[in-house]
Amino acid sequence: MKRYLILEDGNYFPGEGLGASIISTGELAIQTGNFGYQEALTDPTNTGKILVYTAPMIGGNGINAIDYESINPTVKGIIANDVAQNISDSENFQDLDSFLKEKNIPAIYNVDTRALVHLLNKEKTIKASIMDTNDEHAFDQIRALVLPKNKSASVSTKNAYAVPNVGKTVAIIDLGLKHSMLRELSLRKVNATVLPYNVSVPDIKNLRPQGIIISGGPGRVDELREDLEPILNAFYGQIPIWGIGLGFLALSDFLKFELVDLPQVYNGINFPVIEQNSNQIWQVAMNIDQLVLPSSVQFAMENEFYDLHSELLAGFSNKANKVIGTAFNAEGAPGSLDALPIFDNFVKMMV
Repeated sequence: MKRYLILEDGNYFPGEGLGASIISTGELAIQTGNFGYQEALTDPTNTGKILVYTAPMIGGNGINAIDYESINPTVKGIIANDVAQNISDSENFQDLDSFLKEKNIPAIYNVDTRALVHLLNKEKTIKASIMDTNDEHAFDQIRALVLPKNKSASVSTKNAYAVPNVGKTVAIIDLGLKHSMLRELSLRKVNATVLPYNVSVPDIKNLRPQGIIISGGPGRVDELREDLEPILNAFYGQIPIWGIGLGFLALSDFLKFELVDLPQVYNGINFPVIEQNSNQIWQVAMNIDQLVLPSSVQFAMENEFYDLHSELLAGFSNKANKVIGTAFNAEGAPGSLDALPIFDNFVKMMV
């Protein structure tokens, strides 16, 4: 079935429809990974986005139970150059088309994704729709639609829940966390409780946590400042706090670091950062649109990570103030496992 990706600037891209046959509108986002399409598709940080995969083909591995980052994906659609029609013959795998129909997500393939990426590289954000037609009425519709804000509130858990284990206790502020982060904590015997984005300070204190994690997510710092500032005021310097992705931005904002917009949103698995202590270069996964201006950091860090593309600060740790911040996802999923030691460092920081 012929379908169209239409852009608010008047451009359109024809292709073959896949998945749900609904009309959908979202913000276009380039997904640069050559693998891990399921993790990207189910990552809550991609809420409201139409993902454009730069890999030549996706779908060959199907969908499996292990690689979910959330059970109910919240992307608005996917665009691909090609989609594999045959997958593994394992009964435990589901083909991509069936999965997308089940989750009510539309897709288009046989799209010239290289041309689309070149177009996206000229604009920071582009609103787009997956539709059945490319007439003027369709363009009028997309121009009139307003994309939702405060996405973290929509994907954050509504009720606290436990991820039990036998080790140190951590409270996780859910801004759109990934399952693989919980898995890495569980492997380190961390006893975690996942909390809503707007959890109160007394509710956190009742858990007697030895550390706090502020997860990644799809929102903006200014949308969450009112909810997170009381928590940071109460616990900063008292117990270890680790901010990841959006949590990194929120922690940096609290510390009065200057946040700088990236020329293009980082959304993929192949971003190099250099660890200052060892001068090692890590390949990391990021899904973020801002980093920190190094000159705005007013106190010494035990370790810093710099994005090699922009030379901006993408990570830091300070034992005296008991803080760790990573713009990148230390668990990868998809991506390299270079940054996994961050989990060990956080566990060691807790007493």
